[in-house]
Amino acid sequence: MNEEYDVIVLGTGLTECILSGIMSVNGKKVLHMDRNSYYGGESASITPLDDLYKRFSIFGSPPECMGKGRDWNVDLVPKFLMANGQLVKMLLLTEVTRYLDFKVIEGSFVYKGGKIYKVPSTETEALASSLMGLFEKRRFRKFLIYIANFDENDPKTFEGVDPKKTKMRDVYKKFDLGQDIIDFTGHALALYRTDDYLDQPCLETVNRIKLYSESLARYGKSPYLYPLYGLGELPQGFARLSAIYGGTYMLNKPIQEIIMENGKVIGVKSEGEIAHCKQLICDPSYVKDRVTKSRQVIRVICIMSHPIKNTNDANSCQIIIPQNQVNRSSDIYVCMISYAHNVAAQGKYIAIISTTVETSEPESEIKPALDLLEPVEQKFISISDQFSPTDFGTESQIFISRSYDATTHFETTCDDIKDIYKRMTGSEFDFEEMKRKKTDIFGETEQ
Repeated sequence: MNEEYDVIVLGTGLTECILSGIMSVNGKKVLHMDRNSYYGGESASITPLDDLYKRFSIFGSPPECMGKGRDWNVDLVPKFLMANGQLVKMLLLTEVTRYLDFKVIEGSFVYKGGKIYKVPSTETEALASSLMGLFEKRRFRKFLIYIANFDENDPKTFEGVDPKKTKMRDVYKKFDLGQDIIDFTGHALALYRTDDYLDQPCLETVNRIKLYSESLARYGKSPYLYPLYGLGELPQGFARLSAIYGGTYMLNKPIQEIIMENGKVIGVKSEGEIAHCKQLICDPSYVKDRVTKSRQVIRVICIMSHPIKNTNDANSCQIIIPQNQVNRSSDIYVCMISYAHNVAAQGKYIAIISTTVETSEPESEIKPALDLLEPVEQKFISISDQFSPTDFGTESQIFISRSYDATTHFETTCDDIKDIYKRMTGSEFDFEEMKRKKTDIFGETEQ
């Protein structure tokens, strides 16, 4: 402990572990500590099942019908990986993929008028979908072709749209798309949680739909991937990467004090010892005086013995309930995985509902999602405060991650990682640069 480090990291959530891995690869001397006895912080996977019951203060032990407690790895924060998204790129680049196995999620569904429909993801599916009428399908097909051909570096593909000025609302108008299709495109393809994007320049939305299509094109069933044994495997994979490059890890380390001098961090005190550092990365729980509560997220973990109705008995899927369909201003999400992913006992399914809290009765807000899952054998309900930093580290050199939001993918988490990286180093996070640094250390990487 009593040493000098370039960077100390507090908390082993995914954001912290990825940054720790990247900093170690960059040649920094890293010390990584967590007050908990397990990896993952807020984004941990809990095993055995007894621990989940204890964590949610549910009286008694899990009943025998739940099978072996060790067969369970239950995520506290439900998320999938976009197959062509930033996190998969980080995993491939750092070769953390060698520690993990992934399965493709079997389908993505959208809620409309009380029923769920498969999200049409190709032209063929769009034309066969019962989500829209014949003429709508033709217009939607034209829109999808336009998006596929759109290239922000080639004005010939713009067809009169200015990607940096034209609002997305006006792009929908150009193709004469109706409200249902707009809902479904913005929320199930571009994966926005609210409708604020409609009045913003369209480039971001076009790129989001492209990401969805490209992710989908990789594996066909859905654009999402999920690691066997749960999301808790992700931070552990990056922790191994950090350790390979000389990072030091300590779990079960209570943090007594973050030591400051002239407004700048100089070290961390734990169990009477002080480790010195130039920079500190941590999650909001370690620096409550430097963060602000922005909103709350409700998450409900549901254990079931059956797949969700109308999903073709999929053993994994995502359901998006667009806010307009249930008179809300943010979407409700359902992520379902099962025994097929080594996260539950044989024949059991785990569905996790999440949304941003909007009223004083959050549990009634998620009723439309719960109705899709009945019967549920056991529910675990959590309402978490979401924090964002008020101190961006310029003076203090303390860099604080944001709480995990209600989205069901890791794109916003990766944006946070890139943002922290830029504030720490002064340069943009460059995927290619990371690749070169690894080659320098290992010599030519094997193909």
